[in-house]
Amino acid sequence: MFIGLCTIDLHIPDSQSLKSKRQILRSIKDRVRKRFNVAVAEDAEDLWQRTTLAVTTVNKDKRHINKTLDLIIGLIRGTPSVEILDYTIEIF
Repeated sequence: MFIGLCTIDLHIPDSQSLKSKRQILRSIKDRVRKRFNVAVAEDAEDLWQRTTLAVTTVNKDKRHINKTLDLIIGLIRGTPSVEILDYTIEIF
């Protein structure tokens, strides 16, 4: 079994409050969880326009994990209200 971890640093330029940031992130996290059946957690909860998301999944095939995490990056990249500043993918 392998564990895949993707850490994504995001910028949310249109966010003017923590409430608007939470709405945008809730939408992203719900879509990712529903579509890919992965766990998603957020860091930097007290900043208005920046955050880090951690996405993790478990599978016996490394290629499947890598493909899933790449698709998640693509989904987030296609969200007009956020910008990906950086991301890393690790497989353990």
